Amino acid sequence: MIDINESVMQFLLALIVVGPLLGAAAALLPAPPGLKGSSPEQAVLRHGVTVTGVILIAAIVLALGFDHDHPSTMQATTDISWIPALDVRIHLGIDGISLPLLVLTALLTFLSALYSYFKPPTGPSPKAFVALLLVLESGTLATFAVLDLVLFFLAFETVLVPMYFLIARWGGEGRAEAAWKFILYTLLGSVVMLLGLLLIGIKAGTFDMVALATDNGRSLTASVQVIAVLTIGLGLAVKTPMWPLHSWLPDAHTAAPTVGSVLLAGVLLKMGTYGFVRILLPAAPDGFRTFAPYLAAFAVVGVIYGSLACLALARKGAKGDLKRLIAYSSVGHMGFVLLGIATMTPTGVNGALFANIAHGLITGLLFFLVGGLKERTGSTDLDALAQETGAALYGKAPRLGGLLAFAAVASLGLPGLAGFWGEMLALFGAFDPAEGLSRPAFLTFMSIGAFGTLLTAAYLLIVVRRVCMGAAPKDTPAYTDVRSYEFAAWTPLVVLTVVAGLWPKVLLGLTDPAVQQLLAGGTR
Repeated sequence: MIDINESVMQFLLALIVVGPLLGAAAALLPAPPGLKGSSPEQAVLRHGVTVTGVILIAAIVLALGFDHDHPSTMQATTDISWIPALDVRIHLGIDGISLPLLVLTALLTFLSALYSYFKPPTGPSPKAFVALLLVLESGTLATFAVLDLVLFFLAFETVLVPMYFLIARWGGEGRAEAAWKFILYTLLGSVVMLLGLLLIGIKAGTFDMVALATDNGRSLTASVQVIAVLTIGLGLAVKTPMWPLHSWLPDAHTAAPTVGSVLLAGVLLKMGTYGFVRILLPAAPDGFRTFAPYLAAFAVVGVIYGSLACLALARKGAKGDLKRLIAYSSVGHMGFVLLGIATMTPTGVNGALFANIAHGLITGLLFFLVGGLKERTGSTDLDALAQETGAALYGKAPRLGGLLAFAAVASLGLPGLAGFWGEMLALFGAFDPAEGLSRPAFLTFMSIGAFGTLLTAAYLLIVVRRVCMGAAPKDTPAYTDVRSYEFAAWTPLVVLTVVAGLWPKVLLGLTDPAVQQLLAGGTR
């Protein structure tokens, strides 16, 4: 790690949050003649790569300058009065919980911009696409960096508009309906969430998330905590998404362009679970304890439901769409995240945070690969791809087939890869939940979740068999294998999936001290 002055850290965090907004505004301006390259469209796409690259570098430097000996301490903090009458402040800061999500967001957005530069999405003006991508990045990064409830809500809502347009304007078949479904579900959830955030802020006398975590619910009555957890939890559960509030997700993923699916699964779903950990667990612990068994029950139902839906889509003759299948798999994977949070234990919450990062890396890679497969074959329909014997991707494009198999076994939780640790720790947390929670109930949830891992392995191995294996007819031409720009966009996700799987301390060493302190009732 490197020693960086606190004022430099503050500047870097402010740049990470505000920089993409400035880049979005610049993307809408005419490019200077000398920078246009072969066309204005190429220039603006290159601008997107440059801005997201700068933000990624800033995030990496911020991570290197982070004091890893004190990950529970808020660092790079900025605290400026914004609306004095309501005591709303521009309060930014990072700790061991938010830093990994910040870096993940910067990485996935950069890789999406890089992929789009070489493979521009089909649709309207590239200027609008790049501007929306950067606004989406800014809103997501701000969600993980702000420490004020009002700012959290504003950042949380900022991502809705750009994602709506990315789906509606650059998506595929059924994009208009999918985009409307996405924004209506999330907006309705957000309205309810706002009421809960305002209730906590008014009753506690502060909107400051650090102060609320330190107070640990002592200034809120039990009834206020219950109402706050119910209202805020509903809004966060829609974004997560938790069964049965998930039905917007498969349509959105199926219709979205490749980079839209990558960012939706890899980043936007994490905003909901982050809110559970950052706001509800520390600020309303008694209210959360009341709802924890119900949250765990919905979580494991989601695990089983998502797996069964994937099995139905994967079977022969179902005309299952691969993007839709991966979307349903996200419902199951995020179920494990919610189960870990519901245990209210350091083991479970650390597992949830680890699974969040692992899901972002692995599912982001899966959507990139399926996008590449669709470009080569013109379809993501499993039956159309596999026909009678299988799509024979190992023979037609061996590197692409190998990467798809790698992502699938990582997603099913193969030991040694990132997908294993989070789900295992979430199940361990359910084995011995926090005081005041029913251990027999959580042992039941643990057993159901463990059965869900078997179903996950089943459908992913069926996908690998049907897409990667099979005998290719002799007259069938081989597909173009992994191109250089695809290799550049996908390799970091592969490497980080292996590193996180073999060396989980990289993440757990950051999150554990912060989680321990958060659950104990405080953060500095």
